[in-house]
Amino acid sequence: MTELLNRAIARIRALPPETQDNMARVLFSLAGDEEAALALTPEEEASFVRSRAQAARREFATDEEVRAIWAKHGL
Repeated sequence: MTELLNRAIARIRALPPETQDNMARVLFSLAGDEEAALALTPEEEASFVRSRAQAARREFATDEEVRAIWAKHGL
């Protein structure tokens, strides 16, 4: 293992467990390990299916709806 990777791993070890898992997923993804990718919950998958269907039908949010969401989140 290189010194740079050793230093990165040491820093990651100091992070909260959830963040460590996220970093591990990134490393797996960069290394080409597709099985380690984050799995969607059934609800998340259903949401993406609905979103893709809406996009296929060209059903997009209006500019006003987008501005309202931005305002809600202080953007």
